[in-house]
Amino acid sequence: HADDEDSDYHQETYKESYKDRRRRAHNQAERKRRDAIKKGYDELQAIVPTCDQQDFSLGFQKLSRAVVLQKTIDYIQFLHKEKKKQEEEVSTLRKDVMALKIMKVNYEQIAKAHQDNLNESKDQVSDEVKFNVFQGIMDSLFQSFNASVSVTSFQELSACVFSWIEEHCKPQTLQDVVIGVLHQLKSQLY
Repeated sequence: HADDEDSDYHQETYKESYKDRRRRAHNQAERKRRDAIKKGYDELQAIVPTCDQQDFSLGFQKLSRAVVLQKTIDYIQFLHKEKKKQEEEVSTLRKDVMALKIMKVNYEQIAKAHQDNLNESKDQVSDEVKFNVFQGIMDSLFQSFNASVSVTSFQELSACVFSWIEEHCKPQTLQDVVIGVLHQLKSQLY
């Protein structure tokens, strides 16, 4: 019977150590799980900018997990809105680029057509004639400006300029000036 009692004792000891081992393994697994969760919350707190903002009147307090989760959710929603806004801006810029490309092509075609017309034209106007036309128009405008506008003070200048523009810069008046200059130049050239 001594052997039986001894074997019972060994079985009992073995059973207890098996339970202890299972408990220890369970505790280690649980500790690992808790450490992983804690690490995850710590990483969220480090990544989410609003988690760093502390209320200094309360002093430094560790944020609860619920607060960390809520601030993370808020931040993700904010990032989604920012992403949507940026996607809309990119879409608008793409449309602008497309419009500018179309305008560029049109301007290139206009410039090419103009260049072709210049090359085909035998009676090209010289730069000297263009300058003389410009000079004649400016001289005529300056004479009327000089006769009508007082520059003794800024107040007088401001008052006179508007009346001069009304009287001497009307489309019909300017057209008459240009026609007069062209007739004068024509008589000088021929």
